[in-house]
Amino acid sequence: MGNTLLEKIMDKVASINPDVVAYGHSEEYLDNLTTIIRATFEVSVISILFGIAAMLCAFLIAFTTTPVVRVLAYKLKAIDIPIDNRRMHKQPVPRLGGLAIFLGFVLTTLIFSDITPTLITIWIGGSAIVLLGMLDDIFRLRALVKLFVQIGVAFVAVWQGLIIENINLFGHTIDFKHLAIPITILWIVGLTNAINLIDGLDGLSCGVSAISAISLLMVSIVLGGDSSTTVLIAILAGSCLGFLPFNTNPAKIFMGDTGALFLGYTLSVVSIKGVLKTHTLVSFIIPLLIFAFPILDTAFAFTRRILHGKSPFSPDRGHLHHRLIDMGLNQKQVVAILYSLCAILGLSAIMFTGEKIWRAAVIVLIGLVLLIINFALLKNPKTREKTGIDQMTSKEGDTPKAAPVEAVPKKKKSNKKKSKKK
Repeated sequence: MGNTLLEKIMDKVASINPDVVAYGHSEEYLDNLTTIIRATFEVSVISILFGIAAMLCAFLIAFTTTPVVRVLAYKLKAIDIPIDNRRMHKQPVPRLGGLAIFLGFVLTTLIFSDITPTLITIWIGGSAIVLLGMLDDIFRLRALVKLFVQIGVAFVAVWQGLIIENINLFGHTIDFKHLAIPITILWIVGLTNAINLIDGLDGLSCGVSAISAISLLMVSIVLGGDSSTTVLIAILAGSCLGFLPFNTNPAKIFMGDTGALFLGYTLSVVSIKGVLKTHTLVSFIIPLLIFAFPILDTAFAFTRRILHGKSPFSPDRGHLHHRLIDMGLNQKQVVAILYSLCAILGLSAIMFTGEKIWRAAVIVLIGLVLLIINFALLKNPKTREKTGIDQMTSKEGDTPKAAPVEAVPKKKKSNKKKSKKK
């Protein structure tokens, strides 16, 4: 079977490269080509196993450190108390869970990753952003203070040479020249805040970050990108997945700004190196598709607040997940819908990577049509009940109530007295 496969590969190589035909299938040529193919296959298998091991290690570290971080959150009084209608939980929940994600990422990179400018950026900038998040989870800092720190850590990426100097749009290279650094800062700060602002439901931001990281990972593999960056993305995905079991509804712990800011910052940095610096025809569109949900939700939130004369950083209850909750859906249902949306967009980005633009466009179109149809069905309580979604997920983590069982009528006792025998 192996020889047959090798022969097929050789024939494919010969069809691509006409020079191969000139050599024919001589014994020496076939031996050399067989050796190359086998070596390439072995290296690919080893690389995949290495990436899986790194992801699994990050998962286990994040999973096992989360209970410890939860105890620490109680000690530091980093507790989220539901004091307004924006918060969906009913009882106080500890924050600071992002520290487990950070530990899972950093400790795993010490074992599996090479020292690169990307990793140095995440180590330095990520540590600063985690410290900022921890202080905010404990003391609640002002929005402007957080913004200035975010801009500062974005310059760490610039210092390490991670700059969006140009983008490739359908074969046309657009050079940013003197605008390269401001655009890089905007991308990092914008995505950092976007991931933070969607952190309004149990498991939403962490799950969306995991889906985005997996999409970036697939894109990086398909593009044959930098292997060190690919490993970093795999480790980030593993860290998110390790924390997620504690964060799904009903959440045992929130990742807080500690986790949301770190995930947004790290995703923005690895996307610069892993996608935006590639030479694919649509390198600019791929990350926009992967992060479309948090980016658009944040853009609409900022626009809405400014039009109402408020600060763009003032919290409100107008995010997409809030609107779906107000329609009568519960947290699990909303999170499942938004996960599906992000997965469809991620799949579209992977199709764009292969330059199958029309196929990607079809996937996006189908996804949008299905989203609109589902939105229309779920908006009406009567049609929502018929969809069966209410039976698939329980409300606020409770099991669905069983259908009432019809009472069985009891047999009536006979009032007739038995006649006594004389």
